[in-house]
Amino acid sequence: MASSAMVERNLTTDQFALLQFKDHILDPHSVLANNWTSSSYVCQWVGVSCGVNHERVTSLNLTNMNLTGTIPPHLGNLSFLLHLDLSKNNFHGQLPEELGQLRRLRLIHLGSNRLNGGVPSWLVKLHRVEKLGMEYNNFTGTIPSYIFKVSSLKWIVLHGNSLSGSLPDDLCVYLPKLEVLYLQINKLSGYIPSTIGKCRKLQRLALTENQFSGFIPRNIGNLTRLKYLYLAVNKLEGEIPEGIGNLFSLEVLDVGSNGLNGGIPASIFNISSLIKADLTDNRLSGM
Repeated sequence: MASSAMVERNLTTDQFALLQFKDHILDPHSVLANNWTSSSYVCQWVGVSCGVNHERVTSLNLTNMNLTGTIPPHLGNLSFLLHLDLSKNNFHGQLPEELGQLRRLRLIHLGSNRLNGGVPSWLVKLHRVEKLGMEYNNFTGTIPSYIFKVSSLKWIVLHGNSLSGSLPDDLCVYLPKLEVLYLQINKLSGYIPSTIGKCRKLQRLALTENQFSGFIPRNIGNLTRLKYLYLAVNKLEGEIPEGIGNLFSLEVLDVGSNGLNGGIPASIFNISSLIKADLTDNRLSGM
């Protein structure tokens, strides 16, 4: 692959990178083979969008196209890319380091593939990324703590993998914009950090089907924008915090299949927005 210092980066660079991508993957329906040709205008290719003010590729959306293979490094040359969506395909293997060159990325969605290895270290270079989706793959190892220090993040979606280890004590300290945290269906353990209460913009929190233990943090009641709270199928114990009654936007509360005890806080029944509450399979009194 040519060095970036030796290449005049323009639309031709983007076209070459995409043609290299096409040549390195299997396209069973020949969508790219028939549409992505050197004789056609790259900004009109299937799944490709370009910027209005400059002719550079800003979006690559190839979701649900049954594409197969490893993700080649050439995508790292799409230096104006804002949105990358390769979800719902059959990509496998590890992610190339070159994706860390995409410093303008706002969205990266790679969910529902067969990608493996650890959560890549190059994510820390993406200081503008807002939505990170890598759900339903085969990622293993711990979630690197630097993920929780990318302050631009609004969505962290990593559910349905085999991630292990614990969450950092300073979770949410550096995530003032976080709205969605989906970590369910993994192998995570340890306590739910008390700093979860600092994610004041959080609307969806899902930690279901892990091995979290200890208590539900009392300051979870600070998350007044929370709409969905999924903590079921863990090893949580102690009482349901009275502060949950402060979650006036809450629509779904699921803390079933844990080891919770004590009474059910009366404040829960004052949440007028609540549609579903599952407290079953605990040791709660009054059930």
